[in-house]
Amino acid sequence: MRVFLIVLDGAGIGAAKDCSLFNDPPTVNTILNSLKKSTEEGMNLNLNNLSLLGLHKILQYKTPTITDDELVKLGFKNDVNIISSYGIMEEKSFGKDTITGHWEISGIILDKGFNTFEHFPKELIEEFEKKINRKVIGNKPASGTEIIKELGEEHIRTGNLIVYTSADSVFQIAAHIDVVNLDELYKICEIAYELVKPYRIARVIARPFAGKNGDFYRLNDKRKDFAIPPPSKTILDLLKESNLEVISVGKIVDIFANKGITKSYKISGNKNIFQKVIELSDEDFEGLVFANLVDFDTIYGHRQDYKGWALALQEFDDMVFDLINKLKKDDILIITADHGNDPTDNSTDHTRENVPVIIVNNNKKEEYLGIKPSFRFITHVIQSLFKEKIKEKLSLEEFEGEKV
Repeated sequence: MRVFLIVLDGAGIGAAKDCSLFNDPPTVNTILNSLKKSTEEGMNLNLNNLSLLGLHKILQYKTPTITDDELVKLGFKNDVNIISSYGIMEEKSFGKDTITGHWEISGIILDKGFNTFEHFPKELIEEFEKKINRKVIGNKPASGTEIIKELGEEHIRTGNLIVYTSADSVFQIAAHIDVVNLDELYKICEIAYELVKPYRIARVIARPFAGKNGDFYRLNDKRKDFAIPPPSKTILDLLKESNLEVISVGKIVDIFANKGITKSYKISGNKNIFQKVIELSDEDFEGLVFANLVDFDTIYGHRQDYKGWALALQEFDDMVFDLINKLKKDDILIITADHGNDPTDNSTDHTRENVPVIIVNNNKKEEYLGIKPSFRFITHVIQSLFKEKIKEKLSLEEFEGEKV
């Protein structure tokens, strides 16, 4: 048996009940608002395949005021035979960041979210500067492309490191590859990783870039994340300990600090990541392929590019059956998200939203799964599928007795 788990990073489907606790309005809805704004401005979308997977029904269950005609205008088809089980998941952990969402998908509930900062504390920056013998510039929330455009020339002239953060709990360090080579940058990030632990910062990220002033560009394939490991076992650990494969594609290996992973492929770009998943479907193995399509969040959500977001969803629609058509008799495809990131709201921050869950296999026809009280429903599904193979099971009280 093989499970292919695809996370559409930031693909929320509407505000969570507690969204006000996270400073988000009840109107946030990453998928719906991106499609609405784009089609209102003349974009024509054809989401036939995602209609077959029931995404339009999920949107309608979450927001019942959406009419069938409105869904058609957004590119969906109503007169299709849906081939999946589909539903809605609420986040139980207190957070709306990447790590919290992925950890909950894998079985961990966090009562307290990671810390985010407008500016990192003075004492942290001073200790960091002392340890690395370099000064810091930036120290603010920023887009990665904008911060190197703003401070890249100063960095090259002075050798000072660009430090910035984002909506996530991250301490990001940008450096030009001709000023700070990769080995040195990674060592600097290791030093930062130890320093930020008391501040409950989830990740330190090395952000190398290249080019000349006015034409700087990030070296995304040389990015490296230093993330704190999960505080307890996840479904990934259980699979690995049972001699099953856990294959990471994209940034999953960094999110889990390489814990519970048997093999990883560091690939960037939605299309490239999904193509690797398709290639893996040709291999003979038993276990899990876990992939994150990061562009939805990083390139479009944070940059408030709703048209780019809609086109990325169209691209996924165009690709998804290239994988579905390769599924073997016992294979399962699960599509979900880790949080929201509505590019139409007034913030570049993540948004506290419910997320979709879509399950495709060769044995089930259309079924609405309802609203699940935790992202751990994914762990429940995987644990149930491999119940005869795994040596240990996670306690998932909210799904006790629920059959898959």
